[in-house]
Amino acid sequence: MPDATGLELLAAELGDAARETVYFRGQATIEIDPARVREVLSALRGKGYSFLASVHGVDYYPEEPRLGVLYELLDMARVDRVKVRLRVTVQAPEVDSVTPEWPTADHQEREIYDMFGVVFRGHPDLRRILMPEDYEGHPQRRDFPVGGEPVIFTRDERRWLEEPSEPA
Repeated sequence: MPDATGLELLAAELGDAARETVYFRGQATIEIDPARVREVLSALRGKGYSFLASVHGVDYYPEEPRLGVLYELLDMARVDRVKVRLRVTVQAPEVDSVTPEWPTADHQEREIYDMFGVVFRGHPDLRRILMPEDYEGHPQRRDFPVGGEPVIFTRDERRWLEEPSEPA
């Protein structure tokens, strides 16, 4: 990880694309303007952070902008890591896909789309990956209702139709 000073220097090189830096418990995070995600990740690749280790979705409910995307980049030569975070609103949950430049982001962006509802513009195959295509809602959002209707597995479907009072 870059230390706190190194993080500030790295953010300064990104210019006005970097909105904030957070150095907490030895982890370096740069919060960026969502419209400039490709530009920022490309600049960090030029600095040696050439491995996109992971992409995660985050829900900061009840704060706005509420939905976040977190990219974790590694510099394998220096064994160094930096996180890049962006936030978007629920009303306009869109950000550019980084899949064309970082193929490892493909399935991770699809999972974030499925679970949180963030739309990745330019993604080559943006569709649900964990939930059925006709599923309504995004289960990892913090305001998603817990519980709900029972899951009916295909092997139990006949029994459910015959005995509607009690699940087996």
